[in-house]
Amino acid sequence: MTTNNAHCDASGSVRKGRANVILVLKVSFDNGNKIKSPYTSLVTEDLIRRNAEHNDCVIFSLEELSLHQQEIERLEHIDKWCRDLKILYLQNNLIGKIENVSKLKKLEYLNLALNNIEKIENLEGCEVLTKLDLTVNFIGELSSIKTLTYNIHLKELFLMGNPCADFSGYRQFVVATLQQLKWLDGKEIDRSERIQALQNYPVVEEQIREQEKAYHLKRAREKEEALRKLAEEGENADKQRKSNPGFDGRPSADIHVALSPSSESKDHIQAPKIQEEAHNTKKSNGSEDDLEFWNKPSLFTPESRLETLRHMEKQRKEQEKLSEKKKEVKPPRTLVTESGKALNVNEPKLDFLLKDDEKHNQIILDLAVYRYMDTSLIEVDVQPMYVRVMVKGKPFQLVLPAEVKPDSSSAKRSQTTGHLVIYMPKVEEVITGSHQTTKFVKTTSDGRRKDTPTRRKQVEKLEVDPTKYSFPDVTSIVQEKKHTSRRLGSEPQIAPNEEDPDFEDNPEVPPLM
Repeated sequence: MTTNNAHCDASGSVRKGRANVILVLKVSFDNGNKIKSPYTSLVTEDLIRRNAEHNDCVIFSLEELSLHQQEIERLEHIDKWCRDLKILYLQNNLIGKIENVSKLKKLEYLNLALNNIEKIENLEGCEVLTKLDLTVNFIGELSSIKTLTYNIHLKELFLMGNPCADFSGYRQFVVATLQQLKWLDGKEIDRSERIQALQNYPVVEEQIREQEKAYHLKRAREKEEALRKLAEEGENADKQRKSNPGFDGRPSADIHVALSPSSESKDHIQAPKIQEEAHNTKKSNGSEDDLEFWNKPSLFTPESRLETLRHMEKQRKEQEKLSEKKKEVKPPRTLVTESGKALNVNEPKLDFLLKDDEKHNQIILDLAVYRYMDTSLIEVDVQPMYVRVMVKGKPFQLVLPAEVKPDSSSAKRSQTTGHLVIYMPKVEEVITGSHQTTKFVKTTSDGRRKDTPTRRKQVEKLEVDPTKYSFPDVTSIVQEKKHTSRRLGSEPQIAPNEEDPDFEDNPEVPPLM
């Protein structure tokens, strides 16, 4: 329990080390106003709209909202922006206090399981609240359930997993205090159980008060232990920073070592190795610290949950820094040299086919763009001697074999394959058949103009004079008399070979070819 005039702060050494964490772990008050933590995950309008897609992102008429696992540490704005809410899911967050929900007059179900709530409060305005889930929180002040007597429609209540659920007489006290309840921790309350709880209520109430006092003393010791631990860690962090050169991580200004030119060049060569070794050492130390943190035994308290979250945030930020350092800044890709020569570039690594369509006097480029990629991510630039396509910011450039007309070029994309096809008409070649005769006009002394014939340049053509050249007569190569068909002609006569005495000429045997 805290008072509005109480002021909790840390020493200077802790403020240097982990001041941001202390602001979260401790409930700080300054002149009655609660100090917000810089790390608190806030309930923003954008967060609610992103979780209101089922209502077309309209939040004023929203009836159901789920904000679970959002690392929310404080409830705010929901009662102003979503007045018509009936169901609100806030489980598995870091909410430490029930607040800013009393104006939700239509709220029927509120789920605050797995949070850091230590007291039931500020729910009197939820007039039609029927079901309240506070499973696995840190409620040790069981007498705070008396504020729920104003919620006359409350039928179901879940308090399992809280410290108060381990109190002796816990169930009897709740059943006797909240007579409108029908179910407690998933178990139905029958009439005989309520009668017995009402009969033993004075005794049970006294037991509950004593157990609450003991729990409050225990929680105070846990908070002191958490603050002491943070102070030690802050001091260790300060000592470690002071032991480093320059205290703030920068090299000290009064440290100067004179090096010879040869040693300077040698150290310059070894600098990347030293940086890499330092990076590996830091990484190994970080992994050891992370392993030590997770193996260190700790109590299940709101402070330990917040400490775990801060550690995970720290690890995530370190990983982001390491990934940023690993990313080397690449120089911009050279597409056109200083001399104006275009280069072939395929940074997106796409397959392509370049075709020279002589029939239609055009060049066709078929680029295998990703099938399901949005066309708005593609930019096409056709130049007379090259074509450039930007695919998601990556250039594809190809030098063309002939000059094309950029103004007459067109690009289409296939709806089935996603390929980009660019049609680039070639520049028409002008063929001149003959040169015109030019005449020079010469002005004489008497003022008359005289045409001076000039040497004409005519296109020489090959001419054939049949009187000077003789061509073979193709028809006379094979004479008609000698050209006889085998089928129409008579059977050939084969002369017998005199060297073979047994040779017999058989006219029926066809001649050998």
